[in-house]
Amino acid sequence: MFETSRDILNWVLALSAASLAFFLCWSLYYLIASAQRIFRLIKQVERGVSKAEELIDLVRNKVSGSAAYLSVLGELLKRGVEFAQAKRRRQNTGGSENKKTKNKK
Repeated sequence: MFETSRDILNWVLALSAASLAFFLCWSLYYLIASAQRIFRLIKQVERGVSKAEELIDLVRNKVSGSAAYLSVLGELLKRGVEFAQAKRRRQNTGGSENKKTKNKK
């Protein structure tokens, strides 16, 4: 089987080439598997970012639509407070005049 040193060299070269091919295939498999995982992760991140953008757009639209209502509501609340203060002033003024007139009689 091994008659010369050249036969041993050929067997060693064949085994080296086979082991190199095996490790290259193994490394290539893990490289491709890692690339697929990274691709899936990027897709999930893109989906999450797009959902967040949609949510931000929805909130922005709701806020801009409700901003007009809030200004009207604020004005209504301001008028209501002014009305209540005016009514309270009239009651305080009217009540003190009634007491003075009762004491004079």
